[in-house]
Amino acid sequence: MNAELVAGGLLTGLGVVGYLVGAVAPYPGRAFSLSGVMVGITLLAIGYGRAGV
Repeated sequence: MNAELVAGGLLTGLGVVGYLVGAVAPYPGRAFSLSGVMVGITLLAIGYGRAGV
């Protein structure tokens, strides 16, 4: 299995959940959820490119 694809999906999902939780109840460090989404999407793109999809 493609490690970048799995890591990207996991990081994107966690970032979206963190963003939604931060929209309901502000918490310290919630801005990192946006960084997680951006890095996750980048890893997904790398994973798709290597998988040849």
